Amino acid sequence: MSDAASVGTAGRAIVLDVIGLEPGHLDRGLAPNIADLVGESTRATLEPPFPSVTLPVQTTLATGRSPESHGDVSSGEYDRANDEVAFWERDRADRDRLWETASDAGLTTGVFCFQHLIDTTADVALTPSPIEDEDNNILEMNCWTNPDDFYDDLQEEYGHFPLHTYWGPGANEESSTWILDAATTAIERYDPDLLWIYVPHLDYDGLRHGAGDELDDAIGVVDDLVGDFLDGLRGDDRWDETVVNVVSEYGFHDVDTPVFPNRALREAGLLSVMDDGEGGEEVDLDSSRVFAMVDHQVTHVYADESAVDDAREALASLEGVERVLGDEGKAEYGVDHPNAGDLVLVAEPSAWFQYYWWRDDADAPYYATDMDIHAKPGFDPCELFFGDSGLASLDPTLVGGSHGRADCGGFYGLGGPAAPESVPETVDARTVAPTLVDLLDVDVEMAFETDPL
Repeated sequence: MSDAASVGTAGRAIVLDVIGLEPGHLDRGLAPNIADLVGESTRATLEPPFPSVTLPVQTTLATGRSPESHGDVSSGEYDRANDEVAFWERDRADRDRLWETASDAGLTTGVFCFQHLIDTTADVALTPSPIEDEDNNILEMNCWTNPDDFYDDLQEEYGHFPLHTYWGPGANEESSTWILDAATTAIERYDPDLLWIYVPHLDYDGLRHGAGDELDDAIGVVDDLVGDFLDGLRGDDRWDETVVNVVSEYGFHDVDTPVFPNRALREAGLLSVMDDGEGGEEVDLDSSRVFAMVDHQVTHVYADESAVDDAREALASLEGVERVLGDEGKAEYGVDHPNAGDLVLVAEPSAWFQYYWWRDDADAPYYATDMDIHAKPGFDPCELFFGDSGLASLDPTLVGGSHGRADCGGFYGLGGPAAPESVPETVDARTVAPTLVDLLDVDVEMAFETDPL
C-alpha cells in the first residue's frame, strides 16, 4: 500500500460504474481483471436503495442520501399539477453531487454518461445529447461536454458517440468501449482527481436474457474492456496514489411474468384513453382518475384522492404483484416523498411491470414500436428487441431480467495502491460518496446520511 493509503487518503479516485456486476460473477471467475484489481477482502455486496432503478440509485451513490431525502424515486417524473409524465428529461437543476461539491472544494473532477449531467460544474463531463426535432427524431448526433469543444476532439479521434449501441435493439459493447476510450483521453488531458465513469454494457444482456450464457459472455467482454482501461491507469505517473472504486448500481432478477397495471386500471374504469392522432390509443391523463408509472419491478400509482382505494382494489390481486405500499409501506421502504405515487407496487422476484394499456397491438400508440424513451410514460425494456412492425418489439415475454426490488444487490469493491485493506461484506449505497470524500481527504459540505467505511 502507498503512503496515501496508510493515512486513509488517496490522491486520485476513479469510479467504474459497471452496471449489473454482482459479487458472484467474480466468485465464478467470470471477471478476472476486476478480481485482480479488487481482492476478496475489499469487495462486497452493494445494498442499493429502493427502488433499485437507475436514477434513484445514481443519485444516492453521488449524494449519499436516500430517495425519500433527495426525491428521485423513479427514472421518470409525474407532474401532478399538469398531468404529464417525463422519463430521462431532468437536467442538473439545483442538484449538487459529489463531483460538483468536490470541484467547488478545489479538486479537478470528471464524470461520463451519468444521468442529468447537462450544466454540471464538473471540470470534464460528457453526456449524449443528440440534436432532435419536435418529434424526437435525431437530426444530428452530439454530446454535451465540459469543456465545450471536448466532444469535437473526441469525435475526431473516435468518431461520433455510437448512440445506437448505447440503448435499443443494437445495444452492445461499442458504446462502453467509446466511453472508456474517451475517459482515457480525459485522464491524459485534464488529469482529474475524481473521475466517475458509467459503463453500461452488462445492463443490456441482464435485461434481455437474465442469468445465463449470454450474460456470462457479456461479463467477459466488459471485464476485458475494464482490463484495458486499467492497464492505461497503471502506466501513468499517478497510479501509486490511485484508488479505483468498482461499483454496480444493482443486480438482476430472472423474470418471466410481465404485469400490466394500466390495463387493470382501464378495465376498472379508472384510466381513460383517447385517439393518438395516428390510429392508436393514447392514455388520457387529464381524464384518468388513476395512472400507473412503471419502472422495471416498481410502479408508482398516482390517483385522485377519491380513487386511491379503488386503485388498490384493482391492482392488489394482479398476478406478479407482491406488495401494494401505502403511506406506512412507503416509509418502511424509504421512498416516502411527495414525488412518489399515492401507492407503490412491488413486483414478485420473477415479475416486472410494463406500461401498456391496450390489449390489441393494432391499438398501440404510434411511439410504442419506436425507440422513443422520452415519449413513453414508462420504462420499456422491449426497446432492446427488434419488432415485427417497427424498431422496438411489442412482445414483453422476450424480457429475461429486471430489477427494482429492494433485494437487487449490486457489487462494491476498492482496488489500486491507495485502497484500504478491507471493506464490510455489505455496503450501503449511501456510504459510497462519503467514503470517496474520506479517501480523497477533501473538505466538502454534503448532507451525508451515513459515515464512510
